[in-house]
Amino acid sequence: MSPLESVDERLQQAMKLVLLATVPGMLTLFWLYGWGVLINLILAAATALSVEAVVLQLRKEPLKPTLSDGSALVSATLLALALPPYCPWWLTVSAAAFGLFFGKQLYGGVGKNPFNPAMLGFALVLVTFPQQMTHWPSPHGMNLLGGLQQVFGFSLGQTPDAWAQATALDSLRINKSLTMDELFADNPAFGRFGGRGVEWVNLAFLAGGAFLLQRRVFSWHAPVGMLASLFIISLLCWNGTGSDSHGSPLFHLLTGASMLGAFFIVTEPISGAKSPIARLLFGTGVGLLTYLIRTWGGYPDGVAFAVLLMNLCVPALERFAASRQEPVAP
Repeated sequence: MSPLESVDERLQQAMKLVLLATVPGMLTLFWLYGWGVLINLILAAATALSVEAVVLQLRKEPLKPTLSDGSALVSATLLALALPPYCPWWLTVSAAAFGLFFGKQLYGGVGKNPFNPAMLGFALVLVTFPQQMTHWPSPHGMNLLGGLQQVFGFSLGQTPDAWAQATALDSLRINKSLTMDELFADNPAFGRFGGRGVEWVNLAFLAGGAFLLQRRVFSWHAPVGMLASLFIISLLCWNGTGSDSHGSPLFHLLTGASMLGAFFIVTEPISGAKSPIARLLFGTGVGLLTYLIRTWGGYPDGVAFAVLLMNLCVPALERFAASRQEPVAP
């Protein structure tokens, strides 16, 4: 076996394990929101693989090695899991196509991309179509037929009137008068510790991340850096349960895309840092930026922007890590 074939085989194996590790979170999302999760997955995967195939054909490169390595499918899966279920079909297709082309193939394919493709596609549609990106469905509120009507924009009957609601992070960001206790008691977006149902989704992604750590698909540095910094800054800025509260550390860990980001986004090996120190700093930066964007930014969840900003810092982080490892002259 040649060295190149060995690298390809390791990549395929790693991608298979990552896809397997998303299953607990995927099933929990399906239990919570229904068929919209599956529709997102199908649309994103089909678009990502189609974009890769078209680009490879234009370059006159063989299709099988690249399409079978699993990297495009992983990017599509992570993007689909981050998008709101039942968002318009063209939004999912646009995000997947932009992420795979401008975030990966434009730079020469897998192993050369400076940005996380899934987060690049997510950021594009979040900035371009903010209204559609805030329409998260109410838990257990849509059947398959209603979901297809909502996604593809046709009508075969009556669809639910109140199928969407603000997320817990969005409700907290715009809250001016209610205490945290009142929000948890009366706002349907809030559960016991974080977002209603989303706290279980985060725990499911935590379980999948623990599996990947056990299998040594990635090291602990980036996930621990992100979660620790998110916990510490939310603890330092936590001002109790009053109406001006920014949420407890547990709330921030179990709401939004915290665990998906920590174990499946910041651990992306190509656009992320390589050395242990740089990975720790990379994750720490993502956690801090996520909290700042959630609390004082214009978007309820900041994981995508935080990751892309830290992607820009990777060369500086690597230089700093290398300088720390150099022996000190006597």
